[in-house]
Amino acid sequence: MEIQMEYYLILGAVMFFAGVYGFITRRNLIAVLISIELILNAVDINFAVFNRYLFPAQLEGFFFTLFAIAIAAAETAVAIAIIINIYRNLHNIEVKNLDELKD
Repeated sequence: MEIQMEYYLILGAVMFFAGVYGFITRRNLIAVLISIELILNAVDINFAVFNRYLFPAQLEGFFFTLFAIAIAAAETAVAIAIIINIYRNLHNIEVKNLDELKD
């Protein structure tokens, strides 16, 4: 029994829109970062699913997904380093307080 493509796409859509909702509504920088990661993971799921169902004998979609995961990990490391520096300066990681860094 094989899981249909639509179920994977629904999962990707739910993850994507949960990430967009979190990105728009969250005030904490860590929560915003997690929301961005949700969006990237939803895209990675779609890459793998389309590759599996459209070109089952080829692995380009999987390699692209692995590359995207590696880029997302590097992006997360850089973002956490930036958030740590913001916390050291402001003792807070709320998005609304980032205007204080302009001074």
